[in-house]
Amino acid sequence: MQNAGMAALGLNWRYLAFEVRPEDLRAALAGARAMQCIGLNLTVPHKLLAIDMVDVLDESAKTWGAVNTIRFEGRDAAGAWKSLHHFETASPEKIRLQGFNTDADAILRSVREDLELELRGARVLLLGAGGAGRVTALKLASENVAELFLVNRTLARAGSLAAEIRRRHPSVKIQLDYPRGEVDLAINATSLGLAANDPLPVDGKRFSLRQARAVYDMIYRPAETPLLAAAKAAGCRTANGLGMLLYQGAKALEIWSGKPAPVEIMRQALEKNVYG
Repeated sequence: MQNAGMAALGLNWRYLAFEVRPEDLRAALAGARAMQCIGLNLTVPHKLLAIDMVDVLDESAKTWGAVNTIRFEGRDAAGAWKSLHHFETASPEKIRLQGFNTDADAILRSVREDLELELRGARVLLLGAGGAGRVTALKLASENVAELFLVNRTLARAGSLAAEIRRRHPSVKIQLDYPRGEVDLAINATSLGLAANDPLPVDGKRFSLRQARAVYDMIYRPAETPLLAAAKAAGCRTANGLGMLLYQGAKALEIWSGKPAPVEIMRQALEKNVYG
């Protein structure tokens, strides 16, 4: 997806994936700075850790409390910070890391487009309160959902998130439990479903998928997780995380390049890779 987008923009860049242990993240960021990378994306579990490792946070990262995109910036002769791609002939003396979050807007756009769902006034069940779950919960609250039901393996983490939402969005009702009655949307923000033998992320004894009008799974590979298959069988509208992946990536490319992302070209490359 990113390489297709970069090629379409005529950028002599290459997007590569590296596995980095959490304890090595700071060293990896320092190495990327030394090699004068243009930017980075971070995934689980680095999104929360990177908050304290970048030099400056964009408003998006401050608002949602997680970093999934980093732009390396240099200071020019006039003292302004610019993306490193502006320094083609001479390397800047100082380089800083600015952290962004492109996940929040991406999940909202994907839910609206793929499920044709308006979130204002909705009742939503959110499974998972980690990096992606936390950002999603805060974004949902900012969209004035009526009720948000948080279910997480660690109750303390869900409780901390609920307290933050109550402080920032007091009009939103928060419960740390499964809902009674119907919800407009159930979202899986856990990793359950990545492996074929994973159990469903929802406790079938406490919540039936028939209670959900729509189900969104952030996992995009496999394209249909066991959760989505069960939700479809229960009569729910369903969508996977492909749209979220696309839109967060397109925004990241715009942050690095300063150019509008070729979204449809990126979508075609992504769909070809995921669906074959």
